[in-house]
Amino acid sequence: MFLDDPDVPPDTNRIENKLRPAKLGQRNWLFAWTELGAENIGIVNGLLATCRMQGVDPRIWLTDVLLRIDTHPASRVDELTPRRWKTLFADDPLTSDVAAATAGRLHAAAKGAA
Repeated sequence: MFLDDPDVPPDTNRIENKLRPAKLGQRNWLFAWTELGAENIGIVNGLLATCRMQGVDPRIWLTDVLLRIDTHPASRVDELTPRRWKTLFADDPLTSDVAAATAGRLHAAAKGAA
């Protein structure tokens, strides 16, 4: 397959390295309570690894997607995957009020310290 598509790497080393943190936290996943919980943890870890592979900050992506998902059309949910999100929304991501308030306090504290 990698011979037909130049975007597909000939090995999976890069992907395996991105998934390594999930493997290292394996003991933590023992307490997912249910198989469905464990499956959801795997999905979230996969999405976060995809963010890192695409050069997207997982915190910014997750905040934007969680704020956007309520009004985003279900027929275009693929636009919220890290790879598509990077090209469509990364230039102007949605931010939470908590992040804005925290940034304001940090800015004020830095000003006061100067």
